Amino acid sequence: MTTRHFIIDTDTASDDAVAIVMALQWPDVEVDAITVVYGNMPLEIASANARYSVEICGKETPVYEGCARPLLRSVAHADWFHGPEGMGKLGRLHPKRLAAGQNAVEELIRRFGAAPGEITLVTLGPLTNIAAALIVEPRLAEWVKECYIMGGAANCVGNVTPAAEFNIWCDPEAARIVFHSGMKCLMVGWEHCRFDSALSFEEMETIRSLDTERAHFALDCNSYALEAGMTIQGATGLMLPDPVTMAIALDNRVCTRRSWHYVDVACAEELTRGMTVVDELNVTGHKPNIEVCWEIDKPLWKEILAQTLR
Repeated sequence: MTTRHFIIDTDTASDDAVAIVMALQWPDVEVDAITVVYGNMPLEIASANARYSVEICGKETPVYEGCARPLLRSVAHADWFHGPEGMGKLGRLHPKRLAAGQNAVEELIRRFGAAPGEITLVTLGPLTNIAAALIVEPRLAEWVKECYIMGGAANCVGNVTPAAEFNIWCDPEAARIVFHSGMKCLMVGWEHCRFDSALSFEEMETIRSLDTERAHFALDCNSYALEAGMTIQGATGLMLPDPVTMAIALDNRVCTRRSWHYVDVACAEELTRGMTVVDELNVTGHKPNIEVCWEIDKPLWKEILAQTLR
């Protein structure tokens, strides 16, 4: 079995933590590094949450801290959704290991540059670290083997405004840089965690019955997110956008319909700030720049989740 190499960029709160665990537990994947960005949480809390997630898996994956704010905008966080520390009922986490450094942007450039075309990038938060790295070294776009972006919404409702998904909304300028960089990207919108893709209460009980530290961790850290999703967004279960994206990165069969389109990001308009505008019908005539995930295999994504929590 050939080993695949991943780097994960994350604003670690509850669903990011589960996605990190999934990657660390997948048999043919080696997570070379984790880079942390502000977003769901302030940088220092997101970093601690990422490092604790690594420890839950008994790994020593280095965690590097990166950008603490957007390129141009004021910083915003999602404690209203994930809880004050981002990890639900678990509260403030205290990992044993320190961050490997505060040079995430440099580390992205160094690692991808040392192994061009060999490492997959999975982004779970605002794209500020990636955009900052591209500004310094545009060749990063061609060095990345492929990039799975948890972000945006393909021609559907947003989750932080009517038009925008949180990760893209936080730093739309950064997202626009990444989307137009030439990097091979698959955009997995937040819509793929909704409705039947969410974990039902019965499915959550099945995960709880696995009775492993990882299974309990995955549910406990998402306790705030479960309640917020049901109260604020009308969910009927636990929505896990980052793990859905990670499931696709781990097993491409999870994404059952995908296609390339021209996608731009709304930056200046307050009403549509952060909206990912997908030219599905090619009305602009612009060259496609982003591959879009349109449909997923819901049972397969949940099977992969359970497999990694056993």
